[in-house]
Amino acid sequence: MTHPHPTPVHSPDDLYRTPPPWDIGRPQPAFLALADSGAIHGRVLDVGCGTGEHVLLCAGRGLDVTGVDFAATALRTAETKARDRGLAARFLHQDARQLADLGESFDTALDSGLFHIFGEGDRLTFVDSVRSVLRPGGRYFVLCVSDQQPGTEGPHRIARDEITAAFASGWWIDSVEPSTIDITTDPNGLRAWLISLTRI
Repeated sequence: MTHPHPTPVHSPDDLYRTPPPWDIGRPQPAFLALADSGAIHGRVLDVGCGTGEHVLLCAGRGLDVTGVDFAATALRTAETKARDRGLAARFLHQDARQLADLGESFDTALDSGLFHIFGEGDRLTFVDSVRSVLRPGGRYFVLCVSDQQPGTEGPHRIARDEITAAFASGWWIDSVEPSTIDITTDPNGLRAWLISLTRI
């Protein structure tokens, strides 16, 4: 017998039924600056790529780039963008906590707004997952909402001690810098951290 009012099952695709605030139709300025500086290089993996703006930024610069996301709706949009822009990029439906299943290695990993969605237990699993596909010396760039962002609505705010704890084993934390995540619903964006890491 089924319950007359079942609880709706929320899937990653629910986030993309209408464009979410972080889907700004262009790369985040912090990642654009990294690309301009040459920090993003080699084989690139964008974890939680959404509709693909950072993947397409990399593809437009001639990099071998793969985007993974658990939201099939977002990946379909990303594939359409790539076709429309005449860019070669690969998009895979993949749980970011199980990246080792790809059986591949990358030189650079990008993460715009995924790290901060995980609770403490899943966060460590996710970080280990990213480490499993980065070659030694590979770089991981994370853009996440910081605890300097006022209020409590939206994603979890990440404190510096959480960053230190998450990357305590197997990583060098190269820098943690104040940054901004641009969103469509607030011209000031969200206060963020740009974390630069090297896989040991």
